[in-house]
Amino acid sequence: MSKICNELLSALKAYTEKYEQVCYVVDEHVAAGEFAFRQEACLVLAVREEEKTIDTVAQIWDFLFAQGMTRKGLLVAIGGGVLTDLAGFAAATYKRGIDYINVPTTLLAMVDASSGGKTGFNYHRLKNSIGVFAPPVETLIWPGWLKSLPVDQFLSGFAEMLKTGLIKREGEKYALWEALLGYDLERMPIAELTPMIRACVAAKEEIVAADPKEEGLRKVLNFGHTFGHAIEELAMHNSQFTIHNSQFTIIPHGYAVLYGMIAELYLSVTLMGCPQAPLQQLTQLMIHYYGKPQCKCSDVVPLIELMRHDKKNERAEEINCTLLYDIGKPAINQTISKTQAKEALEYLFSL
Repeated sequence: MSKICNELLSALKAYTEKYEQVCYVVDEHVAAGEFAFRQEACLVLAVREEEKTIDTVAQIWDFLFAQGMTRKGLLVAIGGGVLTDLAGFAAATYKRGIDYINVPTTLLAMVDASSGGKTGFNYHRLKNSIGVFAPPVETLIWPGWLKSLPVDQFLSGFAEMLKTGLIKREGEKYALWEALLGYDLERMPIAELTPMIRACVAAKEEIVAADPKEEGLRKVLNFGHTFGHAIEELAMHNSQFTIHNSQFTIIPHGYAVLYGMIAELYLSVTLMGCPQAPLQQLTQLMIHYYGKPQCKCSDVVPLIELMRHDKKNERAEEINCTLLYDIGKPAINQTISKTQAKEALEYLFSL
């Protein structure tokens, strides 16, 4: 291993030295990239959303068995959100559970996927439909990874930060949301972003600590995800569903969530009396940095069907969303009709 800051290595060593055995699952870009990281007991995976399957989980299980990992061992996952989700699930189910640590290397993983204890994989075309709540013993965040992050991955993670800014409120102020709106996405300075990353992680950890199994409060974190997951799932299986001027084979998770937030902000305005300002601000960010989803009228029906089968729904035949009364005032468990979902999608596609 080389070129990784001493602070990260020291923090990692402080945990790994407590265990009889340590195995690593590392994203291929990390293993071969600027901040190379390799260990002897190391499984290198090429992991994209398309590989977020039971087959990849089985690869990790096979690796752990081959290493003779006992229940007293530790698994360290170093990579993006897809890898930490898969490795976390594999650790939680291997011999009924071993400890694991997440070392997120993408912005999306830092502010969302690597904390909170949600693990799992995609099944039957439904995103994260199989999984368990199994928090890591620690998540070690080093913003230095972001220096080599591709722009689309940076923007994907930034969209999840925008979500946190919309659901988080400090007194009567919208400090995080305003800070994110003022961030320079042309230059993407890491030093200026670091305190915002810290604020997003702290906000999520506070919510998860109060509701670890998503029985109530934690559902605020799903803002944008009912529509966003459906868009992401459809795009995964529909080569005609693209983003304007993009070269993506799939829509990055954060892009889909941003589109979902716009649809759900539209419903928040029309159904909950939410001010129009955040909808307008987010729309401008989409147009300038993310591009528009290029969709057809025929996409609306399959998107609604995907939303109806979302794991967040309380009952069959319903579509359940988190909406906003205002910035920092989320409303969970909002049931919307197919007609309302169709209207929100048509609004999004018309932009």
